[in-house]
Amino acid sequence: MRPAHASGGGTVNERALGGALVSNIEVTAATVQRGDIIQLGGQACRVGDLFQLPQGAKQLVFESGELLTIHTRTRLVAVRTLRRR
Repeated sequence: MRPAHASGGGTVNERALGGALVSNIEVTAATVQRGDIIQLGGQACRVGDLFQLPQGAKQLVFESGELLTIHTRTRLVAVRTLRRR
């Protein structure tokens, strides 16, 4: 997969193994979804579940069982598999 544009804007779409379309996107507490893959400390972590917290924050539960709480202003780069229509 190619990295997002050097300027930090836009998304990059590519075909993953098996023909699924994946995209590098920026996610926030408002836009993160189950199934998003977020790179943390060199480890790819897939969001298994998420919970709404006060003031718009979210707690992410990764498939590994690890937790991450993100604030409304937190911005992370994620890989999302896009569904065919």
